[in-house]
Amino acid sequence: MKYYEVNFNIAAPEELMQDARDILSALAGEAGFETFEDADEGVKGYVQQTLFNEDLLKTLMDDFPLPSCSVSFTTQEAEDKDWNEQWEQQGFEPIVVNDTLVIHDGRHLPSDIHPQTSIEIDAHLAFGTGTHETTRMMVSQLMSLPLDGKRILDCGTGTGILGIAALKLGASKAVGYDIDEWSADNARHNAVINRVDDRFTSLLGDATILKEVEGTFDVVLANINRNILLADMEAFAKKMAPHSTLLLSGFYQQDIPMLEEKATSLGLTKKAQKHDGDWACLMFEC
Repeated sequence: MKYYEVNFNIAAPEELMQDARDILSALAGEAGFETFEDADEGVKGYVQQTLFNEDLLKTLMDDFPLPSCSVSFTTQEAEDKDWNEQWEQQGFEPIVVNDTLVIHDGRHLPSDIHPQTSIEIDAHLAFGTGTHETTRMMVSQLMSLPLDGKRILDCGTGTGILGIAALKLGASKAVGYDIDEWSADNARHNAVINRVDDRFTSLLGDATILKEVEGTFDVVLANINRNILLADMEAFAKKMAPHSTLLLSGFYQQDIPMLEEKATSLGLTKKAQKHDGDWACLMFEC
């Protein structure tokens, strides 16, 4: 998958710089951006080339809501790295969720942790290993649900971590899909190393592929950016069985009202919400 790397230069008083970075990241999410990192003069953001809306981004930056701040940006194609090789060299430290589940890679094995559930992730990218706030919230919420025998749909599966976690927590079947071929392949690989590949199906495509997926699901998971959630929530709802659960994350707290409005219009009822910093997670039922 091809990405643009956009360098945002923020002209702001030093005491407002972090607030400006946070607001910029939230606004850029409206133009399809998925990932951000702080830079010396502002923020560096990454967006899929097929989702990039430069006109919308210019409008948002021109109307930046901090009067004493201004933003300019430059765009270039992101380096097409061998992310898998890079991740194998770096890895990540074991991550414990709710004291009973640990997520780890093959190089950093937990030595002093004896969890009830262990998930090994060999990831192309850090997002989807449990290091990101939204992934941890989604796993934590999964752990609060009765999953025995349930069918799981993992939308934008990434590394497959959410579907794999659900299977290890008692679910009977998980189907995941992703528009990134690397992610779809990586999810299959992670299902194998976690010994749940006989119950995990990874598909390549976007939400339109759900028309080809038979049956409905008891739990639907989607940890994706706000714009995709709004666009695809109707497709998610059509695959939900009666009295099923929809778990959403990948967005900021300020995005909650519009996501709630969309869910309500589809006949869904909010049951819970969580926050981790500026990030949020919502649970709905039908």
